[in-house]
Amino acid sequence: MKAKKTIIIVGILFIGLIGIITGYSQWNSANPSRTCASCHEISPSVGQWQTSAHRNLHCSECHGTALSNGVHSLQEKTNMLFTHWSEDKSHDEIHMKEQQVLELSERCARCHMSEYAKWRSGGHSVNYAEIFMNEEHNRMETPYWDCLRCHGMFYDGNIKSLLQEPKNNDDVWKLRNENQATLSTIPCLSCHQVHSHNEIRGRAGNMDDPKEISYDRKERNPLISWYVRTDKRHIRADRLMEIEMLNKGKPVQMAGDPASKLCIQCHSPNFRHQTGSEDDRTPTGVHEGLGCIACHAPHSNTSRNSCDKCHPAISNCNLDVKEMDTSYKNRNSSNNIHSVSCKDCHNEDFLAVN
Repeated sequence: MKAKKTIIIVGILFIGLIGIITGYSQWNSANPSRTCASCHEISPSVGQWQTSAHRNLHCSECHGTALSNGVHSLQEKTNMLFTHWSEDKSHDEIHMKEQQVLELSERCARCHMSEYAKWRSGGHSVNYAEIFMNEEHNRMETPYWDCLRCHGMFYDGNIKSLLQEPKNNDDVWKLRNENQATLSTIPCLSCHQVHSHNEIRGRAGNMDDPKEISYDRKERNPLISWYVRTDKRHIRADRLMEIEMLNKGKPVQMAGDPASKLCIQCHSPNFRHQTGSEDDRTPTGVHEGLGCIACHAPHSNTSRNSCDKCHPAISNCNLDVKEMDTSYKNRNSSNNIHSVSCKDCHNEDFLAVN
């Protein structure tokens, strides 16, 4: 009798386990409109996803499943479930925490391997220790709340919860949580919105007509967006306001392209909008009006050999522009490539003749 009961119980448990596994598999493979979008908190994101360039990817490919990252994922999804059924309605709009954003960046690399590798090799892959434990910089400028606007946009706390102030002038600022040291301060989602509306670039209708091949394709929306930490939302780069810049009181021509509008959000000037102030890199002089990506590669930010795009090895004045005394050749040069003018390299006599 006992053996029969044991067999029945084991059988029920086995059938239940099979049912759970089958249901779990079907949930992960089903159309998100019948799963994720059934939660009112997530349905707006699903609606955006359906018109994005990632609309042919399943949610789990970027966000993972309840078991994709072991106990961590299971705990995370369980917390979501409890939050959904709680009486607290402040969760109607869901935002990812920093750890989730960093995990998502790692998943971006599965498809965008080249872009990810370039980002890793460039300045935007800087981590918390490199930014907030730089003794020289901290002596020049005390870390404050606005640092997180660009370095640590997705950090869940504030500058006081992030850093421990030095006890005296000889001490350095320290991270309260040492595990934070190696985390990236500018992950992919700082400049990219995964769910942003976009059209997949199509082929020209008539490949025999050169004009149709060149001009008949639909323009895509920019693939970059600015994440506003205070509002916890992205603004598409082409919709960012163009900032008026001044050089010695005179208006400066701005490139106005989406990438330049995005770059100036972090590489921004002082409150007077003076070029070259604070972290501003607005081109003036001979390069006035140039956009950032005319010289800088989008993900690595490198400007190596960028002069060759516009200048021949030997210019009209018989000088190799790459050998001129500018910051392109020597970072300590007094002639910054962003503000270099004709008179910085040529004397008055040469300019009078030419």
